[in-house]
Amino acid sequence: MKLLIILTGLLLVLEGLPYAAAPEAMQRWLKQILELEPSQLRIMGIVAMAAGFIILLVARQAGLFG
Repeated sequence: MKLLIILTGLLLVLEGLPYAAAPEAMQRWLKQILELEPSQLRIMGIVAMAAGFIILLVARQAGLFG
């Protein structure tokens, strides 16, 4: 549970960083996302989830998790 809370906090920091650092660029990027087809967004989401899952598997195999 402790790890979940830490990871949630880290996720929120990383998600908020681009909005705080470059809000105008984020607005332009979000407008571009609105123009994408839902299927393209779905593929991007699946790729991101797969990459995250692979990173977790590698980290686990490397012994980074107690």
